[in-house]
Amino acid sequence: MRAALLAVGAVLALLMLAGGVAGVVAEWVPPWARSRVLRPRLAGAGWLVGAVGWTMWTFGSLLSGPGTSFSTVQAVGWVILMAGLVVQFLGTRPGRVPAPE
Repeated sequence: MRAALLAVGAVLALLMLAGGVAGVVAEWVPPWARSRVLRPRLAGAGWLVGAVGWTMWTFGSLLSGPGTSFSTVQAVGWVILMAGLVVQFLGTRPGRVPAPE
C-alpha cells in the first residue's frame, strides 16, 4: 500500500512540475484557472516551488529511519509547499500599476 501511495505522489509531483514549466516557459495556465490567473509566469513559478515541496514532503519519509513518523525533510517540504501556494496566489492578484505622472 505504501508503494502505491508513493507512486501516486510521484505522478502528482510530475504533473505539478510539468504545469510549472508550462506556466513559466509558455505562460500556459490550466483551463480551470484561466479566469483567475493574471500573471501566468508567477503562477507557474509557484507550481515549480510547490512541486519541490510536494516531493520533499512525500518522499521525506524514505530518508527518515525506521520508527520515526515525521522527518525534518518532510517539515521543510511542507513549508516549501505552502510557500509555493502563496506564490500561486500572488499570480492571481493584479500587478502594480505605475502611477501617472
